[in-house]
Amino acid sequence: MTDLDRIFEIKKEMGEELLILAHHYQSDDIIKTADFVGDSLKLAQYAQQNKSAKYIVFCGVYFMSETADILTEDWQKVLQPAITAGCPMADMADKEQAEKAWEVITEELGCDIVPITYVNSKAEIKAFCGRHGGTTVTSGNAVKVVDWGIKQNKVILFLPDRNLGRNTAYDLGIPLENMAEYDPKTESLEYSCGKDDVKIVLWKGYCHVHHKITVKHIEDARRIHPDAQVIVHPECQFEIAQAADGKGSTEYLINQVKNGEKGSKWIIGTEHNLVKRLKDTYTDKEIYILDTSSVCTNMNRTNPQNLLETLEDIQKGNFEKQVKVDKAVAEDALKSLETMLSLV
Repeated sequence: MTDLDRIFEIKKEMGEELLILAHHYQSDDIIKTADFVGDSLKLAQYAQQNKSAKYIVFCGVYFMSETADILTEDWQKVLQPAITAGCPMADMADKEQAEKAWEVITEELGCDIVPITYVNSKAEIKAFCGRHGGTTVTSGNAVKVVDWGIKQNKVILFLPDRNLGRNTAYDLGIPLENMAEYDPKTESLEYSCGKDDVKIVLWKGYCHVHHKITVKHIEDARRIHPDAQVIVHPECQFEIAQAADGKGSTEYLINQVKNGEKGSKWIIGTEHNLVKRLKDTYTDKEIYILDTSSVCTNMNRTNPQNLLETLEDIQKGNFEKQVKVDKAVAEDALKSLETMLSLV
């Protein structure tokens, strides 16, 4: 019996007590086992809406499991098969750094701040935003939520992904010269306009998978496939987002291909597992990856072996892989998540 066969056997044994969630960037084998597949927030919402599963196994990275734990009931346990699978971008901002940034920005600009964090962040950063009257944001609802932030008539502190922040703010009419950057390593603020003209402060963080995509990748792709549409994730740098034919969340990328005409050609700038799956699914279209090195090693840490081990541990009453957010942190983080959900 293979590991996958045994996983399906345990799923049948446990029934509604077990819920397996998998992010789009997981491998095909993991996707096959999942009850739901989606982006990080949609999966957390699936977990929140499910009131029958005692055990929620999240095939993703740590911040996603934290969000699921925050949104679920106390009697539900969230577990992560690859418990060491983190997110380098989420690790680029912690509570102490955020508090220091608040101090530096307030002192230097003399302004009121509204913090907005990408959901790809630690629970303690979501809690920081909740305590300071801010919110969270996804790549799918970024325009709507950042627009809410602009209407607060305060300077937005957007963390930890400067690329998503810059691309979204620009789409909403904020000129590049009115965007500042905060470097948590040097605890310094950089801007070229007057202090009173800063509209948003971008945290100097990024997703390594998307950040390394270059304009040359797009130029080469257009030379080889001049009739293809180039679409990218908004975690890409500003120049790439501007050079592409379109940008948007994982769901956007999927829907563009899904709804594209038969025979259409697509070049996609995002994680390779998703692009490969789109290629295998929509065989009536030509689909290529923009950068073949776009691999999230942390996402790929989850495999049938550690998923099976997690399910067998649950049956034995072993919950070493449980992800549990501190109660006080969870309460403040929930405030920021609920604010976002009320806006969308």
